[in-house]
Amino acid sequence: METCKIKNLYNLKETIAAPLFEGAKYPWELLPKIGAYILELGSTLSPDEYDKVGEDVWIAKSAKVAPTAYIHGPAIIGKNAEVRHCAFIRGNAIVGEGAVVGNSTELKNVILFNKVQVPHYNYVGDSILGYKAHMGAGSITSNVKSDKKLVVVKDGEERMETGLKKFGAMLGDEVEVGCGSVLNPGTVIGPHSNIYPLSSVREVVPANSIYKKRGEVAEKQEI
Repeated sequence: METCKIKNLYNLKETIAAPLFEGAKYPWELLPKIGAYILELGSTLSPDEYDKVGEDVWIAKSAKVAPTAYIHGPAIIGKNAEVRHCAFIRGNAIVGEGAVVGNSTELKNVILFNKVQVPHYNYVGDSILGYKAHMGAGSITSNVKSDKKLVVVKDGEERMETGLKKFGAMLGDEVEVGCGSVLNPGTVIGPHSNIYPLSSVREVVPANSIYKKRGEVAEKQEI
């Protein structure tokens, strides 16, 4: 499960949530802690840089938030982030600096690192997206199994129990997810990997890979 370790997925210099990762080995360990962390962090944010809007919502003064967007706390919208028309942020959400939350995109219990883009009709729940990760139009994280059982992360023959009923996807830095893809519960994608459009992913994808379909994952070649 080396791919799944925090140290191999994320550059922690690219998130305001870096202290939350301290002492953890795997990123899904943080999912139950996001809400409480936001409340703790929000109270320390400078009023010169952030406005507190409503109950437990902190929005950077440099962020752009459409008047039609809905943000439920606890939530932090980082500097120079953009929250577009009809975005729906349901709480327990950290939107990183320079990140884009697009038209009709829904977030719930997530950490978006800096410069993440979820710009068109995405659902991202119980997930952590690394620096510059991008989800193509209509791609989603599915965060509950159809049988409602606890999520297991599978990497080849290795299996790891998470103890979580709700677990979407862990995307490493600079992951590209193609349009219309579904990242099933327990998906982990290593940094710099690409997922073909219309894919259904339910496994660990190594770093620097191209996921074409299940059983067909190619290593990226240097040009």
